[in-house]
Amino acid sequence: MKRVCVFCGSSAGANPAYAKAATALGRLLAERGLELVYGGGNVGLMGVVADAALAAGGKVIGIIPEAMMTWEVGHANLTELRVVNSMHERKAAMADLADAFIALPGGIGTMEELFEVWTWAQLGLHNKPLGFLDVAGYFERLHAFLDHMADEGFVKPRHRSMVAVHHSPETLLALLDSYQAPATIQVIDRETT
Repeated sequence: MKRVCVFCGSSAGANPAYAKAATALGRLLAERGLELVYGGGNVGLMGVVADAALAAGGKVIGIIPEAMMTWEVGHANLTELRVVNSMHERKAAMADLADAFIALPGGIGTMEELFEVWTWAQLGLHNKPLGFLDVAGYFERLHAFLDHMADEGFVKPRHRSMVAVHHSPETLLALLDSYQAPATIQVIDRETT
C-alpha cells in the first residue's frame, strides 16, 4: 500500500473519541509513509485526520468538488488539493488514487462513499481492501445489520468478508495490508457506467 483513502465526517460528531481516533489514524499513516487521500475539507473529522497526517510529516491529497469549497472549507495546507466538478468525480478520483479504504465515523456521505467502493469490489472492478475503524462502537449496529443481510441471503459471505473491522488503527492497517481479495467476476466496466 502506498495511499489510503479515508472517508469520514465533515462534522466532528458528539463523542471526542472520534477526533482522537482521526488524529491517531492520520499520524499513523504519516509514520508508516502512507499518503492520505480524502475529501479535501478542513472541517470535522476530515480536517482532523488531514491535520494530524500533515503535522506528522505525511503527504495528504484532498479531492473536493468546486461547489463544496466553501461549505466544507477546502483545506489550504495540503500537499495537493484537487478541485473537481462533481461528487462523482471526487469519488472516482479518490478510488483511483487509493490502494485501500478506511471509514471513520461519519454520516450519510461517509457511508455512501464506502458502500460504493465496496460495491465496486463486489462487482470485480477493484480488489483493494476496505475497513471500518470502529471508534467507541460507532459501527457495531451497522455490522450487525450487514451480518443480518448475509444471513438472509442478500450478501454473499465472500462479499461480506471483504470489509475488515477493528477499533485499533494499527490492527486495521495490518488487516488491510494482509488482505486477500476473494475471487470475483467483473460484471461491468466502471468506465462505461
